[in-house]
Amino acid sequence: MTKSVLIEKVSEKVEGLTRNQTEIVVETVFESIKKALMSGEKIEIRGFGNFRLKNRNPRKARNPKTGESVDVPGKKVLYFKVGKALKEALNAK
Repeated sequence: MTKSVLIEKVSEKVEGLTRNQTEIVVETVFESIKKALMSGEKIEIRGFGNFRLKNRNPRKARNPKTGESVDVPGKKVLYFKVGKALKEALNAK
């Protein structure tokens, strides 16, 4: 699902908001999540899941083509853990 499809679906569900107003709401939600993650906060959406950043340590890797050793710098990685309700809904038969 793309962001435009999400905006369209939310716009259909919520009466009283135009598509442009719905787009502003969706953009605001995404921006809020982005800012919270950038400041190191954990995002918890009950019934859906948790988003948080994990730190990866710097490490040595190998270039498979040349066999040369390469330094890989440390970085932050986004981690998502699915919530119980969503996990159960996905695995329901």
